[in-house]
Amino acid sequence: MTMWITLAAYLCLMIAIGAYYRKKNQGTNDYVLGGRTLGSWFTAFAYGTSYFSAVIFVGYAGKFGWAYGASAAWIGIGNAIIGSLLPWIILGKRTQKMSKHLEARTMPEFFEHRYNSKGLKLASAVIIFVFLIPYTASAFNGLSRLFEKAFHVDYSVCIIAMGIITAIYVIVGGYKATALNDFIQGIIMLIGIVAVVVTILNAHGGLGSSLDQLGEIPDAKGRTDIFNSLFGPDPINLIGVVILTSLGTWGLPQMVTKFYAIKDEQAIKQGTIISTIFAIVVAGGCYFQGGFGRLFVDPDENGVPVGGFDGIIPAMMDSLPEILFGVVIVLVLSASMSTLSSLVLTSSSTLTLDMIKPLMKDKLDEKKEVLIMRIFVALFLLLSCIIAIITLQNQVTVISTLMGISWGALAGAFIAPFMWGLYLKNITKVAVWTSFVCGVGITVAHMLYFTFGGHTLVIGGLAVHSPVNAGAFAMLFDIAIVPLVSLFTSKPDKAEVDAIFKSVE
Repeated sequence: MTMWITLAAYLCLMIAIGAYYRKKNQGTNDYVLGGRTLGSWFTAFAYGTSYFSAVIFVGYAGKFGWAYGASAAWIGIGNAIIGSLLPWIILGKRTQKMSKHLEARTMPEFFEHRYNSKGLKLASAVIIFVFLIPYTASAFNGLSRLFEKAFHVDYSVCIIAMGIITAIYVIVGGYKATALNDFIQGIIMLIGIVAVVVTILNAHGGLGSSLDQLGEIPDAKGRTDIFNSLFGPDPINLIGVVILTSLGTWGLPQMVTKFYAIKDEQAIKQGTIISTIFAIVVAGGCYFQGGFGRLFVDPDENGVPVGGFDGIIPAMMDSLPEILFGVVIVLVLSASMSTLSSLVLTSSSTLTLDMIKPLMKDKLDEKKEVLIMRIFVALFLLLSCIIAIITLQNQVTVISTLMGISWGALAGAFIAPFMWGLYLKNITKVAVWTSFVCGVGITVAHMLYFTFGGHTLVIGGLAVHSPVNAGAFAMLFDIAIVPLVSLFTSKPDKAEVDAIFKSVE
């Protein structure tokens, strides 16, 4: 009963916030970017809560905690430094200034105006819509597993209910409602993750005792004192996880557009500190907690956790008192709904502004634009719910796989042209097209051959068949290839580029 009351109160608050901001959305800029007036705290928490969801708390923390033990905490550290601190420092100021100068409200609009190409705008819009869906589905997947554990409600019912609730407050309130919800959700996440980690460790006698017990568990080679070691049993593949989950934020549209909405340079400086601390606590706590999964879940005859990788964290929650389990439910719901709202808002605005509006030849006024965005919010959530339900019981499409495919394609396609486009004047259209093709091509080819084709390949200890490593490779490859292709292809108009770069000087 306590969990039901806590959940109901939380959901009512979220919907009330959406209703409050309903009449404060005066147009497209307000609905999509909050009028570019958000301060450091709201933007930093929006960034952090969009970054960390049930995908991290349930899927990644469970699977990689099982694989790497206590060394999984390095993933959280990487998320804090590479995924939070550095993008705020390197991308924040220039993104805020250049996107405002270009009047870009979405990432496709940035590509269109920065590289003077409507084709790039359309292609990037399609990529965003297609590959945000598996990420959204993975968030629903993780959320539903904890709800089933707590309330004994069928997975599919949980997914549908969360889809409806998310749709209500995003459709009604837009970006400002999402940002305020993110702030509240972020506070819940900070308090909740600290309480959960302490309780999990105390269940086995505290930190020292938990590490000792973890070290007694043999790895696949029969070695002990491995899962409690500094770099764990597989540091090579651990690096791939750090790269995908950290560097990926530099090219994800739902993340970088947070810099579009922040109001000024001072807010960026403050947001850098807030966002980094948030990531240290939340990401560090999630992965560190997941590293002790083997103390709570036994392996089957194949060395796979009983109940699957996505069932590890829900199983660990059985050791929590009911009141704290209620906090965890709200924590994961907070993380997931903030991520879901960011994803659907990004996708719907991209479809409306970058695909539908050009086809209508500018016949849409701002009220019609917002209406169409709201329709696409509902459509996007519907598709994501369907995919989440279809893939829920498929061991091939576990949460980490869905996220690896999504992040690999999106960040693989966008990270290089976006980052280099902020700093280098000579980046060419051909180089950007190359990045799009390579990022999506590597991810899709890998998915068809390895993920769904069932093939495996290990070279020098590196699991080539892992979608996580494929995504990391796609990003690094495109970061290298874009400047290289630009050296040998037709240069952009110097006067146009100089005018753009005056905005960041």
